[in-house]
Order: sequence, then C-alpha cells, then structure tokens
Amino acid sequence: MILITGATGTIGSELVRQLVARGIPIRQMSRRGLPDFVPGDFEDPESLRKAIDGVDSVFLLSAPGPRVPEHDRAMVAAAVDGGVGKLVKLSAIGTADEGAPGNWHAAGERAVRESGLAWTILRPAGFASNVLRWLPAMRAGQPIPNQTGDGSHGFIDPRDVAAVAAEALISADHAGRTYTLTGPELLSVPDQVAVMSEVLGQTLRAVDVPLEVYAEQLRAAGLDEAVVSVALRGAELIRSGGEQTLTDDVERVLGRPAGTFRSWVEFHRAAFE
Repeated sequence: MILITGATGTIGSELVRQLVARGIPIRQMSRRGLPDFVPGDFEDPESLRKAIDGVDSVFLLSAPGPRVPEHDRAMVAAAVDGGVGKLVKLSAIGTADEGAPGNWHAAGERAVRESGLAWTILRPAGFASNVLRWLPAMRAGQPIPNQTGDGSHGFIDPRDVAAVAAEALISADHAGRTYTLTGPELLSVPDQVAVMSEVLGQTLRAVDVPLEVYAEQLRAAGLDEAVVSVALRGAELIRSGGEQTLTDDVERVLGRPAGTFRSWVEFHRAAFE
C-alpha cells in the first residue's frame, strides 16, 4: 500500500493515475475531506498516524511555501513511528544547504535521509505544464508574460516525474538515490512560445516583464512575501543563465529518454483550444 500526499496536484494526480493503471494499491491523502481520500493534515499528527496505518511506502509532497520543512518533518516522524518502509520525497532542482534563503526542501531532504527508512529524493526542474498559466493571456489575445528573459531551463514533462516516482516507490533499485530530473533540452520562454505557436497553429509572442513589475504582480495577487521572494530569486536565476542543468536521470530510471516540451504540448493540445 502506497500513500500519496499532494494527490490532487500536478504530480500527485499523475502518479495516482500511473500506479492505478499498474494495479498498485494506493491511498490518497487530503486535508479537504474529499471522497475516496483519507483525511490527513501535516499540522495534525494524529491524522497523519491514521493516514499511514497499514502503509508500506509514502510519496511525500508538500505544497510550496515556508512551512514545507515542518510539514516534511511531521510526515517523516509519522512514517517512522508507523513502521513505514520507504519514503520518496518530491523536492526541487537546485536544493542546497538549509541556510540558503527560501530553500524550503533542504530540511525535509535531511529528515528523509536521517529517517532510517529506505528513501529516494526527486529534484525536478520546472514543469512543462507551467505554461498553462499563460492561458488567460492567450485567450485574451495578449502577449505571453516572460519573467525570465532569454534564460533557458530544462523543463520536464510532469508525466516523467510521476513515472520516476512510481519506479522509486515500487522498486528497491532506487534506495538512497537523489535524482535531478530534467527534460532533454534547454528552452527559454521565447523558445517555448515558438514551439507552441507551431504546434497550435497560433501566432503567439512573448513580452518581457521586468522583475520589479513581476514582484508587484505577485503581491497584488495576495501572495505571502516569502513566496514572492522565492519566485523572484528563481526567475532571476533562470534569467541570468544560472539554471541550465540537464541530466539523464529520467532515462537512467525509465530506460527511455525524457519527453520533450513539444511532445507535452502536442499531447495537451486540447487544453489550449
């Protein structure tokens, strides 16, 4: 039995789909009381103990934010106390020392490694599916906002992240491994827009958004200042060419190359029509 936290999100929902298709018994956790979900809240230890009862492995995914460290530690503690055998944590590319500003995942990674359980850590690059955020602008006939200039990044298909997570959960071959998961190519936002224009048969263009304007937009959307700060650092890192990592970890785990951004757009064409 595998417990999937974050089961309603981009990676969690795809992981559920893939495991169910393979006939693997799963349990989905949500704090929202959804049908067919076990109730569980990272800030309620008793709910976590109940959620992991009878579970062999846990996929640990905490929603991004400054409370990720305490949420991760709470689930690790519950897993250890409940006799879980394996933890697979979804982290993020570039995770470094805990003291780095806005580094939400390092403490959770350390807790997972020190748990005494079998563990695997996944550090994915930015998701190809993040371009769905451009839909309002596209539907309004407006240019696509670009906060990262000509900086490029190894965007990954979320289906590949979920596929690697599934292998880590059901196989003993990935214990003690940390995988950095990227797509097969470096792309800038203008590159992505060009691919989408070709695949969708639309004339799309990007417009540069200065980081100070981006910051005000995030604040106007009501985001916490800690989240704004991390988003700005991430955008600046890509804009400056500081996040151009490519790995073959997806192929090493799955035995096939990582999917391209073009293949993701082609598969999800209907979402843009």
